[in-house]
Amino acid sequence: MERKIVEERKAAVYRQGIVVAVVLAILTGFEFWVSIVTGGSAVLLFLIALAKSGLIVQYFMHIYRLWRPESH
Repeated sequence: MERKIVEERKAAVYRQGIVVAVVLAILTGFEFWVSIVTGGSAVLLFLIALAKSGLIVQYFMHIYRLWRPESH
């Protein structure tokens, strides 16, 4: 039973990683499109880069763990 729970958690984390990677790919494509259509609007490109960096810091760098109690 415990092994099944571990496998389900692994699968959930794997799915979440895939979703984050797809969202980053979509944002990169949107960033490319914005640079072509608007001629490289610095404000829009900065906002997109900010969203991408937020995803990377939150998911891949596990920044949320900084505010968790030590016992976790």
